[in-house]
Amino acid sequence: MKYKAALFDFDYTLGDATASIFEGYCYGFEKMGYPRPELEAVRHTVGYILEDGFTMITGESGEAKRREFRAWFQEKVEGRQAELTKLFPGAEELLRALHAQGVKVGVVTSKRATTLRDILRRYELLDLMAVTIGGEMVKFPKPDPEGLNTAIAELGVEKGEVLYCGDTVIDAGTAQNAGVDFSAVLNGTTPAGEFEKFPYVHIAPDLMELKSWLEI
Repeated sequence: MKYKAALFDFDYTLGDATASIFEGYCYGFEKMGYPRPELEAVRHTVGYILEDGFTMITGESGEAKRREFRAWFQEKVEGRQAELTKLFPGAEELLRALHAQGVKVGVVTSKRATTLRDILRRYELLDLMAVTIGGEMVKFPKPDPEGLNTAIAELGVEKGEVLYCGDTVIDAGTAQNAGVDFSAVLNGTTPAGEFEKFPYVHIAPDLMELKSWLEI
């Protein structure tokens, strides 16, 4: 096994939180007087920080409105993401296999760390995690490498020993900026061709294929 650490994005990489995210968007838009968003439009915001997703759909860039949307969103989804989020097929098997091989496993995501840990705890996977970095724990969101670099430092591994896996070009850019290997996972809305613009070691159609590629 080449890697001593395997780090993952969460949304559309390991799990699907679309149901609760869409609930939060609909609630926030209703409270703020915006038309109900289309589900597919919301899906394409997943992976971005919440405020940027709001701006992508509404065109509103004022910080006051962006902060207001986050507040309404959090009011609606508080506790709901852990309840409604589903893991993708192969996620649990992959994480457990990596852990069994002695590979340090962790998540670096734009999702709030408290929400992430609630989800992992529900699936009895939190104890496998050597590190969890959420969006509220960094000053600069992905593709800035702050979160990924923080995780690597906490794990005490060299960058050449790290694989980062994600579903968006934001994740690919994060890995590139941090100087670590990247594998795309095609569970989300980003097609394989978009990753050709970035360095990568693999493009996995799903997590089961990624596990096979890693030979674990």
